[in-house]
Amino acid sequence: MLAIQKSLRFIQPGRHEPTLHTPPFGACPVAPSTAIFPGPWFGNSGVEVFIDGTYDRARPAPEYRAVSGGRAAQLPPGFAYPQAALWGLITNAFFGVLRAAVLLSLFGARPQVAGYTVQDALTYTAMTQLLIAAFSLFGWSELMRTIHRGEVGTELLRPHHFLLFWTAQDAGRAAGQFVLRGVPILLIFALLWPLSWPQGAGGWVLTAVSLLLAWACGFAFRFLVNCAAFWTPDAVGVGRFAWAVLGLSCGFLMPLAFFPGWLRDALAWTPFPSMLNTSVELWLGVRSGPDAWTALATQLAWTAALFAAAEVTLRRGLRRLEVAGG
Repeated sequence: MLAIQKSLRFIQPGRHEPTLHTPPFGACPVAPSTAIFPGPWFGNSGVEVFIDGTYDRARPAPEYRAVSGGRAAQLPPGFAYPQAALWGLITNAFFGVLRAAVLLSLFGARPQVAGYTVQDALTYTAMTQLLIAAFSLFGWSELMRTIHRGEVGTELLRPHHFLLFWTAQDAGRAAGQFVLRGVPILLIFALLWPLSWPQGAGGWVLTAVSLLLAWACGFAFRFLVNCAAFWTPDAVGVGRFAWAVLGLSCGFLMPLAFFPGWLRDALAWTPFPSMLNTSVELWLGVRSGPDAWTALATQLAWTAALFAAAEVTLRRGLRRLEVAGG
């Protein structure tokens, strides 16, 4: 197996001739040089091929890669495209204000609805808007596209655990979206309305752990949905249905406390509240003391169960995988 060279490479989209880079002596002990083909094979993202006569593997390369301290550094998509993050932030803020206005009209002159004050409801809206991009609440189909295009064959050649690789990628994406789009949304809401905040250091720690579990639980569910691409070419339709169910059942559209009792009881037996609603309730202090620890344990259990299901589904899906082409 050839070693990937550790060198500085910039891949310029739009160029269709290979750019040859030869690293300094000793930088690449096996492969003396690498050709970067910025062609259209993977959506103008580039393919790396060792050109010493031995083909190791071709893989999509980001448009811009740099090296820091001898290791390749790749920016998450949110940081690589700050203007897209800015316009996404503006859109998020606009629709967040609209959702807040709807909730305010729901309360009217009433001080509370289902145990929520007006301030709690506004905080809930801010939190759900904050987490739209980080938790991919409107859907995620990267793996689905990779399977349909056949790029999954290339991914499987890499010496890593497939599920953990995608988990790490999504963690970086989520962190970037949280910083660039999530935190500013919270600040905008805090400037417009008074918000509720976690109580004390313990409240902040519980909320942080819960948010991490909510992301992991949601990612495992999204990965499972994307695995439908192993069985059907119409996995996008499966995804659209799944994202609709997710948006309603995780508490994004409105707090689950506003739902009828029978529906809340039914959803309590599903993983969906653990993907968003639980974290926001811990932030608001709706669940505290032993109930808060029970909520975290439930999130952890659902996360472990969904990751186990994702691993089993992935293995079964790979048995059906056929990649044609050269």
